[in-house]
Amino acid sequence: MTLILTNDDGVDAPGIQSLLQAVSQIDDKSIIVAPQLPHSGCGHQVTTTTPIHVQRRSTAEYAVNGTPADCTRLALNHLAPDTRWVLSGINAGGNLGADVYISGTVAAVREAALYRIPGIALSHYRQGKRAIDWNLAAHLTTQVLLTLFSRTWEPGTFWNVNLPHLEATTAMPEMVFCQPCTQPLPGNYRIEGDYFQYAGEYAKRRRDVGSDVDVCFSGRIAITQITL
Repeated sequence: MTLILTNDDGVDAPGIQSLLQAVSQIDDKSIIVAPQLPHSGCGHQVTTTTPIHVQRRSTAEYAVNGTPADCTRLALNHLAPDTRWVLSGINAGGNLGADVYISGTVAAVREAALYRIPGIALSHYRQGKRAIDWNLAAHLTTQVLLTLFSRTWEPGTFWNVNLPHLEATTAMPEMVFCQPCTQPLPGNYRIEGDYFQYAGEYAKRRRDVGSDVDVCFSGRIAITQITL
């Protein structure tokens, strides 16, 4: 089956290479269609009033001068119309709860769901300034993909997956199917004259008990099914 790999961190980000590494353990027909530049936090923005430049780097990689949702649209309509799944990530940072409305990573698979194509958004919660072990992320992602590919997909839905920040020697964490958190993101700002500088701390966000935020922050893999 043809898998489209995209993200919002950019085509050269380590996360998408980690995703490619994960997918290569399952299927070898993957095509990268990803933004040329980072578009973190762009939500479901699309480009409709200006041309979108597409650089074909190889038969299996395209760099798109557009957003993650643009990448999915171009892939499904022109570059790879036989696509069976759209995978987005692995994002360097969590996309939990309220983040799904902001995230370009998530928007890429939401766009796929609109086309009745199944998709999985994958993100890696980052604890403080610790570096992400992308090899470990790839291993965890392979296990998640095997699990989700084996499930019956429901049209009008997509999967949102968040990996916890673990030590390399940690055993395979539990996968928990849960609900997205409904609490707001931290709304703290630092006031400097007439300017308000956002100062919210992601790790201190409120969380619903048993929600994706609670699950991921406790060291388990949070998997939520999002309905359009």
